[in-house]
Amino acid sequence: MSVNFKSMKPLVVYASIHHKNTEKIAKEIGGVLGAKIINFLDVTKEEIENADLVGFGSGVYLSKFHKGLVGLTKGLPKMDKKKVFLFSTSGMKRNIIFNRSHEHFKNILKKKNFEVVGEFNCLGYDTYSVLKYIGGVNRGRPNKKDLGEARSFALNLNRDYQE
Repeated sequence: MSVNFKSMKPLVVYASIHHKNTEKIAKEIGGVLGAKIINFLDVTKEEIENADLVGFGSGVYLSKFHKGLVGLTKGLPKMDKKKVFLFSTSGMKRNIIFNRSHEHFKNILKKKNFEVVGEFNCLGYDTYSVLKYIGGVNRGRPNKKDLGEARSFALNLNRDYQE
């Protein structure tokens, strides 16, 4: 399903390293938005600057977004209230104690004068660090329900963005 609204030029930039969890979510969200979907290693600063709406997504590593995506955003110039949204996959849902990944990343974006207009997180298969010794957690995630929730998030984001 692809929905293109007016002349919006959305971009989805993601870091998905181990199990491609975040890439699956990026494709769902990007498909709904009609966005260009690109790995953070391949995106240029100009593509980010020229987009109307930018989604930044990452797997979560010890409560933080991937260091390469963090480095990319820290290297960007100040933006004039460019609208962005965040999405992530993680072994543990976001909460105020253990997974503060979005809060860390939002602080970086705020310093660059981005305006965060939405956030999405779902569980993902995780074998990072010590979890590899027990076979990981959340095997099979993101699942159909997670992908449906990502599509719903994108549809709502599109509606809100267009108002």
